[in-house]
Formats: sequence, C-alpha cells, structure tokens
Amino acid sequence: MTQLGRLYPMLDSVTLPDNLPYTQVSTWELQFLYLVGRHVLTGDDRIVELGSGGGGSTYALALGLHESPVFDAKTGRLHAYDFFRVGKGTFATEKFFTGGTKPADDNSFLDDFKSRLEPFLPFLEIHAGDLWQTSDPDDHSPVEFLHIDIAKTARVFRCVSERFLTRLRPGSVVLHQDFAGPRLPWLHYSTGALLPYIEIAGPPIRSTLAFEVTRPIPEEVLTAITEDSFPYERKLELISAVQERIDRDHTGGIPFRSVLELAKAYVAHYDGRHRQAWSIARRLTGDEYLARTRADHFKQLRTAYDKEGSPLAKLVRRAVGR
Repeated sequence: MTQLGRLYPMLDSVTLPDNLPYTQVSTWELQFLYLVGRHVLTGDDRIVELGSGGGGSTYALALGLHESPVFDAKTGRLHAYDFFRVGKGTFATEKFFTGGTKPADDNSFLDDFKSRLEPFLPFLEIHAGDLWQTSDPDDHSPVEFLHIDIAKTARVFRCVSERFLTRLRPGSVVLHQDFAGPRLPWLHYSTGALLPYIEIAGPPIRSTLAFEVTRPIPEEVLTAITEDSFPYERKLELISAVQERIDRDHTGGIPFRSVLELAKAYVAHYDGRHRQAWSIARRLTGDEYLARTRADHFKQLRTAYDKEGSPLAKLVRRAVGR
C-alpha cells in the first residue's frame, strides 16, 4: 500500500472550516487534499496545484501543509496556477468572486483569491494567466505533488505533460481531479501509459484519481504523452488497462468503468470516427449514472453521427450528386 492508500481510513476524521472558499470540488476531495498536505508532503520539492479556481482546494491543501509537522513554511512553497479570471476558455465561474457575481468592470477574481488565502500567503506562490505563459519551460526541478484540475483541453494538457509530468520522480504524488470527465480522454489513456510506473492509491475519491510514482518514467513514454502520438487503437487499449484497475469511486456512486467506456467514444469522436463513437456510446445509454449525468454527451455524439450519416446514406448522396 502506498502512503496515499493509508489516508482513506482517515477521511471521516477530517473536519474542515465551514467558511472554505467556494469550490466545485467535493467535500471528500477537499478532505483528501488536506490529508495529503498534513501527512504526506514535505515541501522539499515543488508542490503544484494546476487550476486553483476560487481557492477551496488550495485552502484545504494549504491548511494541511500549515498543520504538517515536517513542512517548513519558510522554505517550502505551494505553487497555485490559474487564469484567475472569468471569460471564454477559462472554464471559471462567477461564483469565484466574493459576491458571487462578476463586477461590471473586472473579469479577475485574483484579489478575491488572495483575500481568502491570506493566512497562507507567506508560502503561497501565485501564477496568474495562461499556463503556457506562466510556467517556466526551463524549470526542471522535481515535483513532489501535482494536483491537475486544469486540463480541460488537449492544448492545456500538452503543457501539463511537457512542463510538469516530465518532472515527476519516484515518490511524486499526482491527483487527477477531472478523471470522471469522459470528454477528457487524454487523462485516461495517458494514465494507462503510466501504469507500469505508478501505483494507484485506491478507488477514486469522487472525481479524483490519486496515484504515486513508483518507478522512473521513461522519456519515450513522456514524449508520447506530450505529443499525443498514440494511435487510435492504442488509446482504447490504454483506457481498457485503466478500467481493469478501477471500478467505482470510494462512495460507490460513480461507475468508472462505464465513464471510461464513454471516454473511448470521445477518443473516436475527436479522431473524426463519429460512427464508431456513437456505436460505443449507444451501448451505454442504459447506464443509470451516465443517463442522469451525461445526457449532453450522448446528444453531442449522436448529433455528430447524424451529421456524418450512415454508410448507406453516404452512398445515396453520392448517387444523387449531393
């Protein structure tokens, strides 16, 4: 069992402040972040949060570090990355502002974030803006902890991989917060590629998959992840490998094998294989959890399939010159 696995029995013992900053992360995930900061991290290497949002997850992690017997706030640093503003491409919500809505003349909630995290500012280093601009391509220092809640697009995940995954070492801890998101299949097949070099801590904590690096990750594996160079069929195989390792989340509420099967449909969808995508997705429409929470996903995949048309419809269009 990894040191992360030993945290699961401690989840119910964690009581966090009632006035945590607004966050879209569940209480269980916040408790886990606190436990990682309190019992696992040392601050000897980089502690990185990618996608700090309104600050709830940052606060839970920082509180754990603050109460840790080994973390030295004079030398250790928690690096928080985010746009810290609302707008197109940021995936941020106006609820990240203190008043719950954006001021008429300001898209940035950075000042709100700093105010909420004020107790921890002495060891908090904030990087505001586009990750490609705020991360240093020449920084190769080891990363002790990486919380990934920012890889909503393949473009951003390439930056995450190129500038952060390459700095993982045996003992590094990674939390993928969006692992229950079928539209982000790069999280799933990249994890499949890493399986020989990591140990999954246990069932996902709601949407978060936690793992620890146990062996050095070969450069060619990291390059393939960064360049997204896996062939289509290989991506499906890698997701299948992850399906063999995890089933439901620790509460029993999220059926990850079904979620990952729908992620395979998005591998096909992004590859322009809309017929295959709908073929995979159609078999999942009877899944109670997916039908309740991912109806928009099914609609998107079916719409793409209908626009592409069946092979027979294509033949008919060719025959009539349309």
